[in-house]
Amino acid sequence: IAMGKSTVCDWLRELGVPVLDSDQVVHQLYNGGTAVAPVEAAFPGVAIDGAISRPELSKRVVGDPEALRRLEALVHPLVAAEKRRWLAAQAAAGQALVVLDVPLLFETGAEAQCDAVAVVSAPAEQQRQRALARPGMSEEKLGAMLQRQVADAEKRRRLCHRHGERGWAVGEGQV
Repeated sequence: IAMGKSTVCDWLRELGVPVLDSDQVVHQLYNGGTAVAPVEAAFPGVAIDGAISRPELSKRVVGDPEALRRLEALVHPLVAAEKRRWLAAQAAAGQALVVLDVPLLFETGAEAQCDAVAVVSAPAEQQRQRALARPGMSEEKLGAMLQRQVADAEKRRRLCHRHGERGWAVGEGQV
C-alpha cells in the first residue's frame, strides 16, 4: 500500500502496456458485481443500494483476522476468475506483454503465475504518510494492512526487477 504501484502502472499504460488493476476489479465486484450477494450474506448490512459499502465492510474485518479470511475466501476466487478472463482476452488480442497490478501478489502466491515480477518500493515513512493521506485510512487500519503483507525487504529480495530505490526522479526512465 502507498508504494507508488499506481503511478508506475499509469506510466506503463502511457507506453501502451495493458494493465489489470486488481483493486479496480474488487471495486467493480463490490459495485453491483458478483461479490455483492455473497459478501452481504457473510456480513449482513454491508450492502447499500446494491453495492458493498467499503467503510462498513472495513469496520467488520479490520482487526478481525477470521472475518478477513472469510472475506478473502469469497473475493479472491472472483478476482482470480476475472484475471483469467482478462488474460485470455489479452492473449486473443495478441498482446505480448501485460501487467498485473496485484497488491497481495506474494501473499496469495500469484507470483508463481508471472513470467517476471517487479516491485515498486518507497521508504517506510513516505509510505506511511501517503497511506494516512487517503480517505478513511487510520493508523489502526494501516497497521492491520501492513501486518498482513510480506515485508518490503522480502518482496525486494524475491523480485526480478527493482524500481524505486533511487526515487521518482529516475523512476519514469526506469520504467
